[in-house]
Amino acid sequence: MNIDRFKHEHRDILDQIAALRQLTHAGVEHNAAAIARGIVAMSSTIKLHLAVEDRLLYPALQGGADPELARLGEQFQREMGAIAGAYMEFARHWNTPERVRADAAGFRADANTVLRRVYERMQRENRDFYPRIEAEEAALLL
Repeated sequence: MNIDRFKHEHRDILDQIAALRQLTHAGVEHNAAAIARGIVAMSSTIKLHLAVEDRLLYPALQGGADPELARLGEQFQREMGAIAGAYMEFARHWNTPERVRADAAGFRADANTVLRRVYERMQRENRDFYPRIEAEEAALLL
């Protein structure tokens, strides 16, 4: 399992979160159309990333030789369900410029909560989960 694909997708999503943050700081009302477009684009990236994880990464870990890594994968997958659900609800609500413009404060509050959870989760995967997978793969090659 080549974990580089997942790391690349994380970088894309983190970059999209950073772009939304910049647009928000520059003015929600003025940038409502770009914010809504960014949310729609990020949603596509996140949906694809989650689907690939569910179809490839987690099953590979379950079938792997390391039961601790399989358990960790199960835990990460289970935790992601709630985070993904909250993000998809956020995206459905804020996917039009009109909604973003009509409630800039509500958008900011939701974005701070939901996007922070997504950001923190990906950072945790990058720091605690993916290196474990890479170490397991390296050990198998020796």
